[in-house]
Amino acid sequence: MQQELKPISSIAAKVQASTTLVIDSLFKEMKAVGKDVVGFGAGEPDFPTPEHIKQAGIAAIEQNKTKYTPAAGLMELRKAAAYRLEQDFGLHYEPASVVVASGAKHAVYITLMVLCNPGDEVVIAAPYWLSYSEMVKQAGAVPVIVAAGEEQHFKITAEQLEAAITDKTKAFMLNSPSNPTGMVYSKEELEAIAEVCIRHNLYVIADDIYANLVYDGIAYQSIASLGDEIKRRTIVINGVSKSYAMTGWRIGYACAEPALAKVMSNYLSHSTSAPSTISQVAAIEALTGPQEDIEFMRQAFQARRDHLVERMNKIDGISCIKPQGAFYVMMNMKNFLGKTMYGKTIESDSDFAQLFLEKGLVATVPCESFAAPGFIRWSYATSMADIDKGLDRLEAFIQNA
Repeated sequence: MQQELKPISSIAAKVQASTTLVIDSLFKEMKAVGKDVVGFGAGEPDFPTPEHIKQAGIAAIEQNKTKYTPAAGLMELRKAAAYRLEQDFGLHYEPASVVVASGAKHAVYITLMVLCNPGDEVVIAAPYWLSYSEMVKQAGAVPVIVAAGEEQHFKITAEQLEAAITDKTKAFMLNSPSNPTGMVYSKEELEAIAEVCIRHNLYVIADDIYANLVYDGIAYQSIASLGDEIKRRTIVINGVSKSYAMTGWRIGYACAEPALAKVMSNYLSHSTSAPSTISQVAAIEALTGPQEDIEFMRQAFQARRDHLVERMNKIDGISCIKPQGAFYVMMNMKNFLGKTMYGKTIESDSDFAQLFLEKGLVATVPCESFAAPGFIRWSYATSMADIDKGLDRLEAFIQNA
């Protein structure tokens, strides 16, 4: 009789797979067999990486810049990240405060691993990107979800945060502009939240990866810019993936107090070391070179957002509010809960999304796992033609149900 193996890590066993993978897998299967499916699930720009950045990467290879770098990243890249944050958002960091990671997601993960002890609690403002809670679990900590509904424009209040804090709370996680909602916290809202975090001596993990993608003349405000006391508690997360269409290059970074940044660097030295040297060289060019491509993409996203929101709100049974940043729209489909469509009772947003893919040939992201049940996320990081095709199919899907 074969001996049973010892159990795996209890921490790892609690980490859940992405609930969106079922629909994504079905989408890819349908596409592979030649079906004309349209995808709105991608969390990445559809634009190519700007040419001058690509050429910098090519030059790095040709110039044999292919060796290891320091664990915290090339000093020139750390300086470039600090320069960009000061230029764009008025945030001053010395290069010693910047730690480069393999994407902003990895920067969030490393931050949680160095902040959290087993049993610590991390408050997460919801709706939230579903990886946050799983990364908190990977750090041995406990995610505490504080959610805001559509009537609050999906933004939690300082009072809600205060009510969630216990003697075990270590940190607060905030993503603005938000994935999945696209909403942006105002300076006044951030000031109130910052006061609570300072009073309770909490760290703030500020995921600012979409900070350059804001619309309607909104001036983006980072919570770290609101004074020295909140800045020294805040770990700012950013990177080149969204603003520069460089998702696959895998370069993100965290900015923190030098002592904390040093510990993060130590952690990296025993895990991934540093990201690809070639990608780091390309990221230097992205952060210090011409910035016109960012504005071109931002304007294109704003035009797509305006078109998508206008058309979506004319379709019977569904609605959405206008997001202020990123490239996502939250479609309210609660009118269909409990109804029968195509012989199936719609009991959740996941049911709607799966049926919409099977019958309407459109892939979207259900938001129950983002702490926003009854909503479907559409990414408008796709062409205007595909946006119209997807909305045409939504209308037909509802009318023919």
